[in-house]
Amino acid sequence: MQVVVTGKNMEVTDALKDRAEKKLQKLDKYFYSEAEAKVMLEVVKGVHRTEIVIPFRDILFRAEESTPDMYISIDNAVDKIEKQMLKYKSRLEKKFVSGESIRYTDLPYDTAAEVRENEEESFEVVRTKKIGIKPMSVEEAILQMNLLGHSFFVFTNERTEDVAVVYKRKDGKYGLIEPFEE
Repeated sequence: MQVVVTGKNMEVTDALKDRAEKKLQKLDKYFYSEAEAKVMLEVVKGVHRTEIVIPFRDILFRAEESTPDMYISIDNAVDKIEKQMLKYKSRLEKKFVSGESIRYTDLPYDTAAEVRENEEESFEVVRTKKIGIKPMSVEEAILQMNLLGHSFFVFTNERTEDVAVVYKRKDGKYGLIEPFEE
């Protein structure tokens, strides 16, 4: 796996880069083809944040961890991605029947029971809600979201005329999700 490590508000040392590469090597066993892992290291107000993104075909593995120590953040983020892969193993295998998928043949014995437990979990929809989507600005959508007390809001962006989603981020700021054509 190719690993690209970048830093934000910090300089990435060789030791940090080596740690990220070494920890991500354990995920090599899951991929048939070369994958690229993007690792973003950031320090904000004494909090060391690691974000790892691994795009693979039309699936995106992503994990984020914040701790007082960058090495622990890297370790925890890699562990999260591995847990995601194990948790959704059977669904991913069904999605990729072509053979160029993620491989799971080399699973260690001690994780086999955990994988079987996680395979039994289903995605149960407990409530369906229909909403009217009207054109509005991003600012109006954020205001509406806050008035409703929700953490996200679906709307039609009046500028682009596409369906979009605004959401409240962990840092208290807002994010916008817009579709694009590939």
